[in-house]
Amino acid sequence: MKKKKICLILFCIFIITCGPTSGLAKETILLGLCPKYNARVMYQLYQPFVDYLSENTPYQFEIKLCRFYQETIDRLSKGETPVALCGPIPYIKAREKSKVKPILRALSKDGKAHYRGIIIVRHDSPIQNLSDLKGKSLAFAQEWSTAGYILPRYHLLKAGISLKDLKSYGFLRHHDFVAEAVFKKEFDAGAIKDIVAYRYQQQGIRHIFVTDPTPTVAIIASMNAPKEMVDSVKTALLKLNSGDPVGQRRMSQWDEEINYGFMEASDSDYAPIRKILRVVEKESHVRGPILE
Repeated sequence: MKKKKICLILFCIFIITCGPTSGLAKETILLGLCPKYNARVMYQLYQPFVDYLSENTPYQFEIKLCRFYQETIDRLSKGETPVALCGPIPYIKAREKSKVKPILRALSKDGKAHYRGIIIVRHDSPIQNLSDLKGKSLAFAQEWSTAGYILPRYHLLKAGISLKDLKSYGFLRHHDFVAEAVFKKEFDAGAIKDIVAYRYQQQGIRHIFVTDPTPTVAIIASMNAPKEMVDSVKTALLKLNSGDPVGQRRMSQWDEEINYGFMEASDSDYAPIRKILRVVEKESHVRGPILE
């Protein structure tokens, strides 16, 4: 009897330590991120988000941060990152290159899935509106940035202002770089997304133009991404919309652009911004170096 007990104990230990679920690492999924901010800030704001996905899905998620929006989309198109989080223009560009779909859209503070682009100047600037930008210098974000380039270009065109009407213009790598360049008087004005503009409002920056609402950032998945993985991401993030205090505390660590929850997305959500992109592309194919 004693020998049987010993055997039973040893068998239980074997099952616990060597059983089918022990020692099996989760499959790693790379999550592509468009470089909206500098690398330090991106990891600070998005690592908690990635940690949440790893804890609430059967997968281990890791950040794949690229230097350019185009690089993020290229990796998604090649299948190197089966899922990515980017704004409307990168999504549209990705859709043109390969089979991808938006699975979720982030909600804003007011519970809507929209945000705006803002053109900023210093508080002491004589510039009051878009017309005053003629003969002035203007800083954009990257060329695939929705709020940092495409939206302001569209509204400048509507106001009868082309790039040749500006004294000069430049493309900066991140939205916060644009705000800092305006603050430091390196440019007369700058185009950035609303959450960044509001952040700099207390530092001597004011707004001269606010765009119409545009769809928020989307979580994009390759059509070839495993359905189980896509479904697990949707389930994990959609359950945060219920107003659960624990979930709200968790999201408070994330970038403000994604910390109010998510809703399901479809390609038709991006039809308005797709039309705006076509207008800008028809006007000119501008290319410029990204200023460090």
